[in-house]
Amino acid sequence: MSKEKEKIAMRAGRNSIIVNILLSAFKLFAGIFANSAAMVSDAVHSIADLFSTVVAMIGIKLSNKEADKDHPYGHERFESVATLILAGLILAVGGGIGWAAIQRIIAGDFGELAIPGMLALVAAVVSIAVKEGIYWYMRAAAKRADSTALMADAWHSRVDGLSSIGSFVGILGAMLGFPVMDSIAAIIISAFIIRCAVSIAVEALKKMTDRACDDETVEAMRKVILDQEHVKDIDQLKTRLFGNKIYVDVEISVDANHTLIEAHDIAHNVHDAIEDEFEKVKHCSVHVNPFGVDAGEVKSENNA
Repeated sequence: MSKEKEKIAMRAGRNSIIVNILLSAFKLFAGIFANSAAMVSDAVHSIADLFSTVVAMIGIKLSNKEADKDHPYGHERFESVATLILAGLILAVGGGIGWAAIQRIIAGDFGELAIPGMLALVAAVVSIAVKEGIYWYMRAAAKRADSTALMADAWHSRVDGLSSIGSFVGILGAMLGFPVMDSIAAIIISAFIIRCAVSIAVEALKKMTDRACDDETVEAMRKVILDQEHVKDIDQLKTRLFGNKIYVDVEISVDANHTLIEAHDIAHNVHDAIEDEFEKVKHCSVHVNPFGVDAGEVKSENNA
């Protein structure tokens, strides 16, 4: 991530935090004042958004550090680590909200549950609108900054907005004479949160386990390689995700009559073409094999 992209991500994170602080305070006040368990739960979810954004910003900052002696391949995976921590925070919040709501339902005389006031309903509508706005703002910033952590945070905002829809339904149901609907809505919110956490964690793990690029990207790389002058064939092409970057290892076949210097130049052209064509490729390693000779035979001859 360039310094300019880092600035975009940091600015978006700060703006999101400011809006979430104001929204969380309003929702918490509305939930307490209007006796709505669902709105209090929704406010807690918004407060969790603050921590998730902070974690995302820290991860982006660390991942953008230059390679050093201890991390010669760079720090890109720190963003994935931050995303996993973010997913853990979201999962803990979701589980806590759901468990508390289940306990209220199991324990209670529904007739004694407080009926939420109109302020809670207003807060739910405001939350839906604001969270959807934050989602689109953060999504645009994440795309410009090419940040998975920021994109995860954007989706977290959308899930928070969806959970506010659950709050709205629960609060309205309670106001219409079904108080238990407020707690049921809190359980629905919990399910949304947990689903979001699992999805975020899965995406982060994919980028930490040397997963290959998608088939479309690999095929595009094959075309670029084969378009280079003097490249006869591709013996092997491997890709792996490293945070939001890609490492490429390719074995090409060239005419055996080329000199070592010529073979080196051909490999260098392939290297430059891949790194120039695919912005996310951090490094491309190219190995040259003589055309028409099996790679295993070459290894055997060298060992002999």
